[in-house]
Order: sequence, then C-alpha cells, then structure tokens
Amino acid sequence: MLKIAVVGVAGRMGQALIQAIVGEQGVDSENERQMVLSAAIQRPGSSLLGVDAGELAGVGRVDVPVIATLSEADFDLLIDFTTIESSLNNLEFCRVNGKSMVIGTTGFSEHEKQFLIQAGKSIPIVFAANMSVGMNLCFHLLKQMSQVLAQDSDIEIIETHHRHKVDSPSGTALRLGEVIADTLGRDLNDCAVYGRQGISEPRDRNTIGFSTVRGGDVVGDHTVLFASDGERVELTHKASSRMTFAKGALRAADWLQGKPANCYDMEDVLGLRD
Repeated sequence: MLKIAVVGVAGRMGQALIQAIVGEQGVDSENERQMVLSAAIQRPGSSLLGVDAGELAGVGRVDVPVIATLSEADFDLLIDFTTIESSLNNLEFCRVNGKSMVIGTTGFSEHEKQFLIQAGKSIPIVFAANMSVGMNLCFHLLKQMSQVLAQDSDIEIIETHHRHKVDSPSGTALRLGEVIADTLGRDLNDCAVYGRQGISEPRDRNTIGFSTVRGGDVVGDHTVLFASDGERVELTHKASSRMTFAKGALRAADWLQGKPANCYDMEDVLGLRD
C-alpha cells in the first residue's frame, strides 16, 4: 500500500488531488488497497487545521485531519503542486527523510531545477511542467512536427490560463518551446520572443513566439501554431478540469514505486522516452 501525503490541501489543486486519491482507494485482485491518502498538509496557522481532509475536498469523511507540517505526517510519497519556495523546502525534507516525491509546481528557474536534479541522486522524484497524460503525449508529437514543419514555418505558442495564475508564460508553454528548440538544435533563451511591442522589423523565422492570455477560470489551454505560406498546422491541448493533472500525478506516483533514486519526468512514466 502506497501512503500518499498532499501539501496545500486548501487550494483547488490540493483538493483535486484528494478527490483523485480517494477515488483510487479501491482494491486489487488480492483485496488489498494499493494507494491511500495518509496525510493532508496546510500551512501553520491555517483555520483548516484539524478539519477532515475528505470533507474539505467534498468526498466525505476519510479520517485524515489536516496538519501543519510534514514532520507530523506518516507517508511514503509526497505530491506537491504548491509554490516554488514551499516545494523546495518540502523537497529537502523528503531528501533528508528518504521519501519519494511527485512535483507539479511550475515556474522554477534553471538554477532552482538543479536542486531537483541533485535531490534525485538521493530519492526518486517525478517532476514535470505538466502532469496531464494528454499534454505529455503532445510534447512527444511536437518533436516530429517540429522536424517536418519548422523549416518552412513561423512558430507561435499561445497559452490561456485563469486570472490567478502568476507565472507567465506558463511552465507548460515554456516546455513546449524547449521541446521545439531542442529538436531544432536551438537555444530557447536566444530564439524566444515574448510579445512584439516595439519590434519594427519583419518576423525572424528562427524565432519562437509566445502569447499569454489571463482571464476568467480557464484551467489551461495551449496551442502551438506552425504557420507557413498557404497552410497552418496547429497542435492544441485544452484542460477543462484540474482532475486531469491530479490523475496524471497519481499515475506518476504509482509508477515511481520501487524505482531507484533519480529525477524522472512524465515521458519516463508514460514510456515515451526516445
């Protein structure tokens, strides 16, 4: 039985994770549970401390009270979709205590990602800019599309998220750009264009453009546009519920059981690694 802890349970993603875990708490062919919510964590001082995590997430009582710190928790694996600072602190706790971790937090700098890679030398981690199975298939397909279409196309990435999202462009949009740039042998830092205000010259075909939209309650829409003379090809993924990310995280958690220490991603989980 895999005992899972979730941090940030007051948030929408935290509650989606609880809903997904409780939904997966079925039995296997030998009538043994394979996955269970064992701890729910919210910041110290929260008015939700002591509340039943299942009732908080709207799935009924699960007898797991919300607690304030990881040190109070009994768990094998931590799922974290919180903030950069919180995730890095939680990562250090898991590293020191030998706990596995699935990280869906976005916005890490390249320097901060090195902490994840270093921690992966001690514990098994799955870290991905997007936990959706469908989006990770899009990452895989995008490599082939870039190889075939990029030579004659202008490439633009358009992403839309809810008004509360703070990182821009989204981590997923940046990952889309990285996949394209890596496939074409380019450095995204050199070829990315984030908005065109003040640019008074024709578009450079070797650039990758990003457009960001924020508004309403959009969970997450991403489109990669390959525009050439005479035709346009678009690869689009639209997330209508956070449950798609939660279920992807649980798939990663299940896959991670028994794996050696390393920093994996969803390509590893889905068997899409080239």
